[in-house]
Amino acid sequence: MTEASKIRKIAFVGDHLPRKCGIATFTTDLLAAVAGAYPQSQCFAVSVNDIPGGYEYPEVVRFEIEEQDLSSYLRAADFLNISNVDVVCLQHEFGIFGGPVGGHILAFLRELRMPVVTTLHTILRQPKADQRRVMEGLVSLSSRLVVMSERGRQMLQDIYHTPPAKIDLIPHGIPDVGFVDPTYFKDQFGVEGRIVLLTFGLLSPNKGIESVLNALPDILTEFPEVVYIVLGATHPNELREHGDAYRLSLELLAKKNRIAKNVIFYNQFVELENLKEFIGAADLYITPYLNEAQITSGTLAYAFGAGKAVVSTPYWHAAELLAEDRGALVPFGDAPAIAREVTGLLRDDTRRHAMRKNAYRIGREMIWSNVAQMYMRSFECSRLQVTARSRKSLAIKTLDLKPRELPKMKLNHLARMTDSTGVFQHAIFSIPNFSEGYCTDDNARAFVLAVLLGELGDEPEAVRTLATTSGAFLHHAFDLTAKRFHNHLSFDRRWLDAQGSEDCHGRAIWALGLAVGRSPFRSFQMMAGQLFAQALPALTGFSSPRAWAFSLIGIHEYLRRLSGDSLVNQTREALTCRLMERFDASAHPDWQWFEEELSYDNAKLAHALIVSGEATGQQAVLDRGLRALRWLTEVQTSEKGHFRPIGSNGFYSRGGTRANFDQQPVEAQATVSACLEAYRATSDLAWYEHAQRAFDWFIGWNDLGLELYSPETGGCRDGLHVDRVNGNQGAESTLAFLLSLAEMQLAQNTLTSFKEPIAIAE
Repeated sequence: MTEASKIRKIAFVGDHLPRKCGIATFTTDLLAAVAGAYPQSQCFAVSVNDIPGGYEYPEVVRFEIEEQDLSSYLRAADFLNISNVDVVCLQHEFGIFGGPVGGHILAFLRELRMPVVTTLHTILRQPKADQRRVMEGLVSLSSRLVVMSERGRQMLQDIYHTPPAKIDLIPHGIPDVGFVDPTYFKDQFGVEGRIVLLTFGLLSPNKGIESVLNALPDILTEFPEVVYIVLGATHPNELREHGDAYRLSLELLAKKNRIAKNVIFYNQFVELENLKEFIGAADLYITPYLNEAQITSGTLAYAFGAGKAVVSTPYWHAAELLAEDRGALVPFGDAPAIAREVTGLLRDDTRRHAMRKNAYRIGREMIWSNVAQMYMRSFECSRLQVTARSRKSLAIKTLDLKPRELPKMKLNHLARMTDSTGVFQHAIFSIPNFSEGYCTDDNARAFVLAVLLGELGDEPEAVRTLATTSGAFLHHAFDLTAKRFHNHLSFDRRWLDAQGSEDCHGRAIWALGLAVGRSPFRSFQMMAGQLFAQALPALTGFSSPRAWAFSLIGIHEYLRRLSGDSLVNQTREALTCRLMERFDASAHPDWQWFEEELSYDNAKLAHALIVSGEATGQQAVLDRGLRALRWLTEVQTSEKGHFRPIGSNGFYSRGGTRANFDQQPVEAQATVSACLEAYRATSDLAWYEHAQRAFDWFIGWNDLGLELYSPETGGCRDGLHVDRVNGNQGAESTLAFLLSLAEMQLAQNTLTSFKEPIAIAE
């Protein structure tokens, strides 16, 4: 190690014990291994909390991040920069960081002034768009990337176009244990004289334990002395969502199969020393996981390295580690195959012991002391790389090159505008106007907001209440006979219309599709999916381009989760063709639009083509959407550079004079949303800047220099007149602002390509 590259201070960022998860165990063990192998280097942890108040961490944890609080990630980055850390070693798994698909971690990485070595515990073969953006951000912002298998290295290159020279292959570390006969440990667990099968790890339905329980009756026919130990607490996330239902179902299955005397459940998260004894007592180790898309498994590495004969399903890590008869592979969910392999290995002592010795020999390369040396070489290499990121220790960002600090999300006014029936339509200043009642349009917007806030992780109870209330309103608004939505409901709960407008129906489809595609709550997905299916057929009879557009956006969100729904795909194709025909019939060189007039919610029309073209791979559709949105942003940008939406007191007809007032919040929201979608589709930062310009209209960058958003109440005023703002803070306006803020926050969390900061030489 040269003096210039000597690593003096290393920060390990991830989960840490006593948090109960695999990443916490890995981070704890890796930090201890590096600290033990290199005592001259100061090693400490930055840990992520998933519960209020965090955990009783040891002293080695120097800073804590609140999982869903973006600002705490930025504070952690400041702490590391001030602490003169030489290298950050990040443990990445999509489930441990906050924001959409863990996007908060990118904001953290962008602020760091030292090289980052990122260990990838998951690599997705078919990432969704947001997951791809986060992964590409990790690749871009990391100096080096660590994978634990050859397959992981290849996937990084093939799927995420990572330069091979940037990737280090370092196996999952394991404790250094002796090659001991299992009999030595069995009496500690009361299983002396029995054949022990073992599975360990946090329990969740993807573990496939039921496959082994269904195999046991056949195994016991030949080897009645077998006992199957399932070691591990229920995964905390599973426990929060479903309680111990999965474990109880396994216990019931064991009783049903009459094998209760041969199964032991240890419902606990065991310390390393106890874990080594459990592994030592096992004659065979089984990993019956149900999904092949697992690039690494710490439990498999531990058992394999301890010299255990392993029977496993062929998930990616197992298929690679157990190749060439280093273990036995069986098909996913195949109980008879598990029974055949287990009984075959128990019969064949020679093969089983050869498998054990082979595994133990190879496992010596994986012990933590060796892994620590490999990581230190990666750390040194990251320090020696002459890259822009590793040389920007005194970099600063001027205001125009830095992501804008957004207002804090405040739901107070929306809560006051909502009762047990739904969101009130209008307000007198900031007081709900009962006499105007409720409408489906606003409750659809509220349902959309609830889903977006759910992705942000904001105020979970308040968000769930909003989703429940607005979702119930949509369900009540649907007329099962007419297959259409009502729109206006009086304060005394009487529908004031035979049926709502086509645009109202389209907004409802937008909200329902978003809930199906993105809500984390299955109850909302189910309700929204059923209502979506009932409301869908009416769309093909509509003539309103905006109704088509809202519906196409909702269909796009629905198909993110249920892409195989042929009827919905056909409806998307039909509505896309209609919108394309309208554009081609109406557009001229000086009027790139779908209609002869610009009115309200204009950007939604372009937005619909952008998402539909991007999702279906139809470049012509995407190009039309981008062309229309580009023209619209030019029309709605003032000579001074700020956003100036089409006014509602006359709109803007082709060949006529545009109305500059009354400017409506709903138009700013539509523009924010469409421009962010254009940015996601093209990665052209200009679209993000257009979205920011439209958002800034709410907070004072407009014709009058007046705020539409009220930070005191959390509401938004109803419009910008020629000489003042409209003081009323109705639901449409307030929801337009909150939707815009939520979308800007989601975009900032996943934005991966802000302009490089100005570098100041030392």
